[in-house]
Parts: sequence; C-alpha cells; structure tokens
Amino acid sequence: MTQFFERASTLAPGVAVSLVLALAATFLSEHYAAPVMLFALLLGLGFNFLADIGKTRPGIEFSARALLRIGVALLGLRIGASQIAALGWQPVLMVVLLVAALIVGSIALARTMGFNPLFGFLSGGATAICGASAALAIAASLPAHERKDQAMLFTVILVSVLSTIAMIAYPLVADLAGLTDRQAGIFLGATIHDVAQVVGAGYAISPEAGDTAVIVKLVRVAMLLPVIMVAGQITRHDATAGSERPPLLPWFVVAFAILVIVNSLLALPAAVTAGAGELSRWCLVISLAAIGMKTRPGDLVKVGIKPVVLMLVQTVLLAGITMAVIKLGWL
Repeated sequence: MTQFFERASTLAPGVAVSLVLALAATFLSEHYAAPVMLFALLLGLGFNFLADIGKTRPGIEFSARALLRIGVALLGLRIGASQIAALGWQPVLMVVLLVAALIVGSIALARTMGFNPLFGFLSGGATAICGASAALAIAASLPAHERKDQAMLFTVILVSVLSTIAMIAYPLVADLAGLTDRQAGIFLGATIHDVAQVVGAGYAISPEAGDTAVIVKLVRVAMLLPVIMVAGQITRHDATAGSERPPLLPWFVVAFAILVIVNSLLALPAAVTAGAGELSRWCLVISLAAIGMKTRPGDLVKVGIKPVVLMLVQTVLLAGITMAVIKLGWL
C-alpha cells in the first residue's frame, strides 16, 4: 500500500497537468466547434517544457502511455454485432475492402515517397478507420522507432483538420451528387475520419442519413481490432534477437476484443456504454495532451509538405472510391 501511494504521489503532478490541459481543450472544443483532440495536442505543444521537469515528467509519461491504452480498450464498448447486422452485408463488405485497400496502398505510397512504410500504415489506418483515435491505437501497437511520436502527432493533427473540412464539405458533395439520404449516410460514414464529425455531418442532412452514417462509421471502428492485431504482429516480428518479444496481443487489444464481445452478447444499460465512451474520450484527450508535451514543435515543422500530400491523397482516394461504388449502384 505504501508503494502504491508513493507511486501515485510521483505521478500526480504530471497527470494533473495533463488533465488541466484536457479540460481546457474540452472547453475550447465546445465553444469553437473544433476537434477536442486537436486542441489537446496544440495545448500540449505549448507546454512542452513541462516534460523536461523532473517533478512532472513521470506523470506525463504515464498519461501518454497507460491512459492511451485504457482509452483504446474502452472503445470496444462502442461496437456491437447488432449494429453491424442492421446495416446489411454490402456496406460492411465495402468498408472492410476499403480499409484493407487504403492501408496497403498507403504503405506502398509512403515507401515510394521515401517514408518509413510504418508511417503509411499509421496514416492510412487513421484515415480509413476513425481518425485520431485510430492513430493513437495503431501507434501504440507499432514498434518503437526514433520518430514514432512525431509521426503520430503529425497524423493526429492533420487527420483532425481534414475531418473538420470533410464535415463541412461532404454534405454539400452528397447533395450535388444527388444521393438519397441512405446513400448520403453511407458516404459520410465511410469517408469522414472522426466519429463526432460523422454525427455532425449526417444529422445535418436528415435523421435517416445520420443514423446510417453512425452505423457505417461504427463498422469502420470495428476494423480497428484486426488492424492493431496486425500492428502487434509487426512489433513482434521486428523485436531484436535476444530481446524479450512483446506478447502475442497487447493487453489493451485483448481488452478491446473482450468488450466488443460483451457488448454484442449482453444488453448493457445505455448508461454503462455511454459512461465507458465518455471515460474513453477523456483518457484519449488527456493522453494526447501529454503526448503534445513530450514533443518539440520544431520537430513537426521539419517534416515538410510530403506527409501532407500523402494524407490528402489518402482522403481523396477514400472519398472518390466510396462515391464511385455508390453511384455505380453496388449498394
């Protein structure tokens, strides 16, 4: 018990700072209608000097790693088999093929542009699945390397910006394309990066479009499990000879899978799933603030324009292929 309190007192300053920045990010997000993840990152970058202070460093490290994994695990309670079954097999198949194709294509494109292929895996997964949350989950499963945090931060920032632009632009695109409400919902749910922006764009069109968009988006979120399992296997494969190999599946991936199964088999009270979703959101926001504090702003400036081009291409491809599938009448 004494060790527990000593550990808690060591972590408290850094965790408290991360929490304060998360609260500030939430306030700004609610008042200026922009992604809370983006505000958390920017605020963290502004206070990055705190990561060099011995008193706050341990708590910041804890928030950036442990809280990130807890938040990812709790995402499992957002997904249930009934939600996927209600949509029908065709949109589900489209989402599965889109996610796989975009990630594989992003790896190839990243290699062609001179990037580490893992950056293509990370950015492609974030674009194809669920934006910032996916970027955090995938990064937590990929092997460590010198520029991993920098790549993750850049991905989260850009995917949040692109998601906000898509929330505004894609309903107009759906209207110009003459899509029905159901088709518009499928288009928005399959292409907008973050869940909150999917909700905003879908229900701005109609209740039917909003409901369809959310279900399609949850199918994309469900793809997070197989993708982070693949990322975990990459980490095991890249473990150096003689070092301790990571577990077959990280604990938070196992927890994620268990919670998906529980939510599929049991009729959990809405208060439980809503509470878990809110706790997951807070863990991720606090973690992002901590990751921002660990990052030097100058490191992000050095990446240049090529990563921006890569993620723009990913976003345009996702929207273009989805629109083509819908207009060809395959859904």
